[in-house]
Amino acid sequence: MRIFICTGEVSGDLQGAMLIQALQRQAQSHNQTLEVVGVGGDRMAATGATILGNTTALSSIGFLEAVPFIFPTLRLQRRIKKYLAENPPDIFVAIDYPGFNLTLGQELRRQYPDLPIIYYIAPQDWVWQDWKLSSVFGHTERMTATISRLLAIFPEEARFFEKHDFPVTWVGHPIADRLVNPPQRETARQALGIDDSELAIALIPASRPQEITYILPIIAQAAQTLQAKLPHARFWIPLSLERYRPQIEAICRRYQLNAQIFTGNSLELLAATDLAIAKSGTVNLELALLNVPQVVVYRVSGLTAWLAKRLQFNIPFMSPPNLVMMQGIVPELLQDEATPERIVAESLEFLLNPHRREKLTADYEKMRQGLGESGACDRAAQAILAEVDMFR
Repeated sequence: MRIFICTGEVSGDLQGAMLIQALQRQAQSHNQTLEVVGVGGDRMAATGATILGNTTALSSIGFLEAVPFIFPTLRLQRRIKKYLAENPPDIFVAIDYPGFNLTLGQELRRQYPDLPIIYYIAPQDWVWQDWKLSSVFGHTERMTATISRLLAIFPEEARFFEKHDFPVTWVGHPIADRLVNPPQRETARQALGIDDSELAIALIPASRPQEITYILPIIAQAAQTLQAKLPHARFWIPLSLERYRPQIEAICRRYQLNAQIFTGNSLELLAATDLAIAKSGTVNLELALLNVPQVVVYRVSGLTAWLAKRLQFNIPFMSPPNLVMMQGIVPELLQDEATPERIVAESLEFLLNPHRREKLTADYEKMRQGLGESGACDRAAQAILAEVDMFR
């Protein structure tokens, strides 16, 4: 059975790798042999999948931000289309990365009308809570015409698509699988040499190139102020891709920030921290499951922000913990609100106010229930393999 899996960006590569491992487990239990081919990154390749193109640095959020990636993306799309025409899969699985994935999906649907096409971790147009708006400005209309089934990871996502008679299965969030046996705080701090008297603060600016440009300088300015106010604090920056190191080092020098760039086990680092200042993404859920207070920050270019406002792209929440609950359980500082002063104020509130931390811990516990039980990856794998059997 040949399965083609396509994703982009660092977190997509992680989700793709976890899904491939689950597919391999399920196939083995049914004495089936899988050939997994796809587009992704090093984590997917490490599972034994054949990776035809590395997309971990081609992803972006925003209009202007996407411009540098147009031609590399088009070249890769042409190559993948040619491969799929010559090597049709038994099933196509899309993970996030909507522009790329829906283009390939539409081409496959034209060539192979009965091919099962599954979307796992779909575009978050459902957050707008407006089917017409998401169809006109987003990806919903293309998904409706292309996708056989959506595997939803958020409860509200499943409800939204079910309401509009879209074939959807809620499998739960795969991040729960990643943290079944999480690192323990004290063990992690000992391993990293963090003393009990020290505050460990993680700065998590980027998994996409433009996030270094628009988010890291703001976070670094806030950290510079915290460094002056909290001399016993140590700052850590987990490195998502080695190619980002020179920019990160340059920004740290610019703001005289004494931060250690970290390349080890990222979950161990997060478990050891007292606070994280993080961009919006999967890492927010990891922090929540590790009970780490966090301030979520996100910025795009001024032009992208202006266009989004003109087109009425208004979303209630952006970070995954808030999307799970559809409540503001962690502070989100987006665009003009993402100032060093606001970041510092929210950070100090978590560090110095025990009642605020207790409230957040209680909210995190409620959020865990909304993620579903562990085993989301295996449930997704079972649904995928079942979809293939339906068409055989």
